[in-house]
Amino acid sequence: TGALLARLYPAFFTQADTPLWQIACAGLLIGFGSLLGSGCTSGHGICGMARFSPRSLVATPVFVLVAVMTFYLLNHLA
Repeated sequence: TGALLARLYPAFFTQADTPLWQIACAGLLIGFGSLLGSGCTSGHGICGMARFSPRSLVATPVFVLVAVMTFYLLNHLA
């Protein structure tokens, strides 16, 4: 489906001037974070929160806080 969407809407798949090695490193860090957090952010945020999983009740606010801090650092200090 990704290849079909890329053909139909190529503007959605344009890559900024980000080198391939940075994209690969970002993917590895996301995979490591999923392993370290025992699941992905959406899994904790949707399924874990719905089950009132204690791990997800802690992990989801931490994910949001880190995302807000990262956004702030990248947009206001860089």
